[in-house]
Amino acid sequence: MLAERRHIITAMGLSNALGDSLDAVWTALLEGRPHTSPPPFALPFDTVCGAVQEPLDALPATDRAYDSRLARIVLRALPQVSAAVARARQRWGEGRVAILVGTSTGGLDATELAHRHFRQTSSYMPGFSLRTSHAFDALNVWLARVLQLSGPSYAVSTACTSSAKAIASAMRLIDANLCDAALVVGADALCETTVRGFHALGVLSKQAARPFSSERDGIHIGEGAALLLLERSGEGPAHILSVGETSDAHSMSAPHPEGTGAAEAISTALARARLVPEQVDYVNAHGTGTPQNDQAESRAIASVLGGGVPVSSTKGLTGHTLGACGATEAIFCALAIQHGQLPPSAGASPADPELGVHVVRTPTRRHVRVALSNAFAFGGSNTGIILAAP
Repeated sequence: MLAERRHIITAMGLSNALGDSLDAVWTALLEGRPHTSPPPFALPFDTVCGAVQEPLDALPATDRAYDSRLARIVLRALPQVSAAVARARQRWGEGRVAILVGTSTGGLDATELAHRHFRQTSSYMPGFSLRTSHAFDALNVWLARVLQLSGPSYAVSTACTSSAKAIASAMRLIDANLCDAALVVGADALCETTVRGFHALGVLSKQAARPFSSERDGIHIGEGAALLLLERSGEGPAHILSVGETSDAHSMSAPHPEGTGAAEAISTALARARLVPEQVDYVNAHGTGTPQNDQAESRAIASVLGGGVPVSSTKGLTGHTLGACGATEAIFCALAIQHGQLPPSAGASPADPELGVHVVRTPTRRHVRVALSNAFAFGGSNTGIILAAP
C-alpha cells in the first residue's frame, strides 16, 4: 500500500549544462553524451565543468541588487514554473505558498568577483551587497518578491543534500498545514572556491566523471537550477511519497565504507512510503564517480534493494551540481516515470565487477511506477527520496 498522495509535483523547471528546458535536458540525458567545457575562470590545474550555456541574462534593473551568477541561472529556469506558481497563488493564497531553497554556496560567485575587484582597486565593487548577492536566503527574498508570495520561506544548506532536504522541508510544511504548496529551488553556480576545494580533496577528475566504471577517477563540477512546485492536491507527472534522512557523521568528507548511513536513509524512505524493496523500479544514484562514494553507495543499494534494480547516475552528464543535485535528480526520476525510460549512466563501461549493482548503460524502456533518488553529502548527511506515478 502506497503512502497518501499529498505532495504532487505540479510543475518542474531545469537549467543546467544539458539545456534550459525539461525537453532539452531529457533529450540530452537519453543521448548519454556529457556536456563539458573548460571552467569559466582560470585555474592552475586541468579539469572540466558542466556549465550552463552563456550568456546569462542579468536580473532586471528593479532586482539588480540580487544579481549573481546563481540568480541568473535560476532566472533562466523560472519561466518554466512561473505560470503554475501564479495559479497556486490564486488557488491557495499568497501566504499559503512556501519557498524552500537548497544551495551549498549561495551567491559565492558574486563575492569572489567583489573580492577580486577589491584586491585590484582597494575599493568595493559598485552595487555589491553581501546580504542580497551572497546570502543563502537571498534567492528566497528575490523569488518572493518576483512571484508575489508571502508564505513560509527559508534556505537549507547541507552541501550536496541541500535541495533534497529542502524537498523534505516542503513536505513537512504541507503536512503541518503551514502551507498548501511549496516551490522548491535547488541551485548552485560555478565558483573558484568550490572547484579549488574539490581539487584540494583529491577527488576532482580532469575529464567527465564516470560513475560506476572500474576506471572512475573522480567528479567534475556542474551548476544548475531545478525548480519543483509541490501541492497538496492537483495533477502532475509524479508525486513524492517520502524522504528518508540520516546523518552518520562517519567523517567530514568521506562516506562510511559500508554505506550504513545511506542504507538507513533508503530503508527509512521505504518504511515511510509503506513500500517493500521489490516495488522500487529505478534508482537514480548519487553516483559521484569517486572510487569510495560509488562503492559505498552500491553496497547500500544492494543491501536494501538487492542487486537487480536498475541504477544509473546522471552526474557523468550534468556534472555534480552540488546543492542543486537533489532537486535536479528528483526531477529526472519524475521524467523517468512520465516517459517510461531510464537515463544511462554515462562512462560506466568498463563495469566495476566489485560493485554488485545493475548499472544502466544505455537508454532503457521500462515502466516506472516507483523511483528512488539518492543524495549524500559531507559530514554524513544522507537522503533517499521516493517518487511514484500518479
